Amino acid sequence: MNLTQQYLLDAYRAQCRGEPAPPAPGTEEWQLVREWRDRREFDAVVAGRPVRRRRRPARTWRRLLPSRAAHRDGSGRRSGAT
Repeated sequence: MNLTQQYLLDAYRAQCRGEPAPPAPGTEEWQLVREWRDRREFDAVVAGRPVRRRRRPARTWRRLLPSRAAHRDGSGRRSGAT
């Protein structure tokens, strides 16, 4: 049974019991990453070490984000815009 099947089974059981559905898989991943980073920074402060945050250069973010050119039609405006 994969993750999606387990989620659907849990959602079905919750609906039958009148309970709220569980969160969908992957919805809380960024929150987990932030909490992990905050905990790491807290541990560094308590241990007396400097807190270091690595910053990505802007060019790295541009590579990770989808291209803006893909969202534009030939007129230079975003597709779907009037």
